[in-house]
Amino acid sequence: MNVITTQAALDAFCDAASTKSFICVDTEFMRESTFYSILCLIQAATEDDEVIIDPLAEGLDLAPFQALLLNTKITKVLHAARQDMEIFYQMCGTVPQNIFDTQIAAMALGFGDSAGYGALVKGRLNINLDKGARFTDWSRRPLSEKQLSYALADVTHLRDLYPDMVTELNTKGRMSWVLEEMAPQLEEKLYTFEPENAWERLKVRNPKKHYLAALKAAAAWRERQAIEKNIPRRRVLKDDAMYDLAQQKPKDIAALGRLRGIPRGFEKSRSAKALVESLNAAIANADDYAPKLPKVQHMPPNLGPTIEMLKTLLRLRTEYVDIAPRMVANNADIEKLAAFGVKADIPALQGWRKDIFGNDALKMLAGKIALRLEGREVVAEDVS
Repeated sequence: MNVITTQAALDAFCDAASTKSFICVDTEFMRESTFYSILCLIQAATEDDEVIIDPLAEGLDLAPFQALLLNTKITKVLHAARQDMEIFYQMCGTVPQNIFDTQIAAMALGFGDSAGYGALVKGRLNINLDKGARFTDWSRRPLSEKQLSYALADVTHLRDLYPDMVTELNTKGRMSWVLEEMAPQLEEKLYTFEPENAWERLKVRNPKKHYLAALKAAAAWRERQAIEKNIPRRRVLKDDAMYDLAQQKPKDIAALGRLRGIPRGFEKSRSAKALVESLNAAIANADDYAPKLPKVQHMPPNLGPTIEMLKTLLRLRTEYVDIAPRMVANNADIEKLAAFGVKADIPALQGWRKDIFGNDALKMLAGKIALRLEGREVVAEDVS
């Protein structure tokens, strides 16, 4: 097993990999006690080589590997890429392009919503993965041969999966569907930690501007603290405290200390004064500082049966073409479709999704498609 711990070995692998058309990549990381993920291993496989890169090795400069990630001529193959992409964004300072996510590709090939790597390997390669090392502390050294073998399997099987998945997607004319679904993963805003946008991670429980201003200020303060100290947000203050701060809007240290969601003694810390000052400034400038929420679309009453019929039709139509329903429409899309019909601004009424489901959904809403039982199977029948 080739575990790279020296610069010469890394340079040699990256030089060879730079001539290949694709590279399969996975990472192992730890994040339990930090804000930013601690990168512990990088697994990489080309068509004729596979390595484990140890980013914790003393003196190892990952710049050659970063160059591979940013090389747009090379397809980077990952499974469920979101967390890996966040790490690569922090590493490279930009979002790597030309990404192929096998989890999304699997949705277009009938493997259901969010297929796990093990299920995909079993389904397409008929190999059962050993998950015995799943909960390893990847920051500890030395790692055992079993742990390293487990980690490397995450890219060697990916290498076997990728070519056949590409061939099948091209044969079925679905590669464009997959690339369209992957596009949001390449947007930089998905991987940045801008404090003033941290409120978006929370549930808005009150639309009033002073509540929104306080929630935004509290979340921004917490985000800055977590980034500065490199600790998880919950170690600064839990989400419940964010909601208490937004609702109660403490104007001084004493009022802060009386909040139920604030840990006892927090008001005596050096951070407490800055938090109160941030809240007061935000509330005083609420007209400009409070985030502007999108206009709420009020749903008509009694949509439940219509929604369930549309979901059933979606399952029937996607089963027929063997793709995951969520790739065509999610629950929010179905609700909008039930409420607003042809006026619903959803992907399911555009392009290939409309051909598979949207047109028939509109016909159902117009009473031109009915559901009936044929034996024990549900059948959609044209009644126009």
